Amino acid sequence: MEVVDPRELVTGGMFREQDFRDAVKRFDWSRFKDKPVLIQGCGSITLPTWTYCIITAELAPYAKSISYGELKNPIPVSGKLGASV
Repeated sequence: MEVVDPRELVTGGMFREQDFRDAVKRFDWSRFKDKPVLIQGCGSITLPTWTYCIITAELAPYAKSISYGELKNPIPVSGKLGASV
């Protein structure tokens, strides 16, 4: 399962909306084509709930399945949990 860590879309360890939106636009989401993807929960940085919605929307056209949380206990969001090619 591929992992998207929302912290990679935050600069300087602090959430700034415009920086986040710019990072989302620059990110190559196509690398997740036909793969199961986990959006990792982020405990070290407080992120607004809507950031996970934006990440999910960007992944939806590409990912085979989308889950949220941690690898040991993923929560299915879209598609069949752990679906593989």
